[in-house]
Amino acid sequence: MKFVPHYLDKIWGGDKIRTVLHKDIGNLPNCGETWELSGVAGRISEVAGGPLAGRKLDELMEAYGSDLAGARVIEEYGTSFPLLIKFIDAAQDLSIQVHPGDEMAAARHQGKGKTEMWYIMDADPDATLITGFNQAMNREKYLEYFDSGNLEEVLNRENVTAGDVFYIPAGRIHTIGKGILLAEIQQTSDITYRIYDFDRRDADGNLRELHTAQALDALDFQFYDTYKTPYATRPNHRNPVVESRYFTTNILVLDQPMALTFDPDTFKILICVEGSGRIQWDEGETALNKGEVALIPACLPEVNLVPKGDMKVLEVLP
Repeated sequence: MKFVPHYLDKIWGGDKIRTVLHKDIGNLPNCGETWELSGVAGRISEVAGGPLAGRKLDELMEAYGSDLAGARVIEEYGTSFPLLIKFIDAAQDLSIQVHPGDEMAAARHQGKGKTEMWYIMDADPDATLITGFNQAMNREKYLEYFDSGNLEEVLNRENVTAGDVFYIPAGRIHTIGKGILLAEIQQTSDITYRIYDFDRRDADGNLRELHTAQALDALDFQFYDTYKTPYATRPNHRNPVVESRYFTTNILVLDQPMALTFDPDTFKILICVEGSGRIQWDEGETALNKGEVALIPACLPEVNLVPKGDMKVLEVLP
């Protein structure tokens, strides 16, 4: 199944969702995000075509249960869809921010935490992003730099190119920099604590709300030597990229057809990040083009992925 995207206008959004992914964003002036597969209240995905066209994801979870999501997913999450898939286009830097973990999100917001990963699909030559700290850090040192207006001096800034991957666990300070188009895989959550917004004003001239105290409680001050995620790209094989308690992501770099056999206890998601091809199964087939996302139900144990030329696909499992 493929779903109708939700397009979100953002103060920092650009035009790469239109020009690179060739999506019809309508009249949005600054389309920053497209939510491709979502169980978040208010932006629940709707099936785009086929016999279930028009049905909402939450309805399908209730109606089909383990046939759709898999027994393991239903046991852990009930009928709540656990993952959110987006494409994000930053024409300007996003705010410096952090997301809470599960425990804090449950206590404060009656929701889930937000661990995520980014796959860089397109990046301007000078594009950078922030993830984590660039030196040993603690609460007192962080506040010293924050209060003096020099927080960026202690943040780890990375140069990025297409194909780079960054894993962002809940608690890690981060921001997506201008000139970047990426695919984001995350927990089903829309909780963000904004730390600093570069004194940016909205269309009405107002500064956007900051969440200084909430963010301070959520931050992980641990310093790491490496923040970029390394991975192999062996052609026509499953290449592991990220494995966490919330999702597992592999990358498929294809120049020939590949049969994909799946665990029957969980759904699968395929995200085309380069090229195009087709997904084939016993009862039919569907196109999968760059910028498209397909949900493979748990009851479908095998599909054939047939590239048209070269194709790169992210395979995601909860």
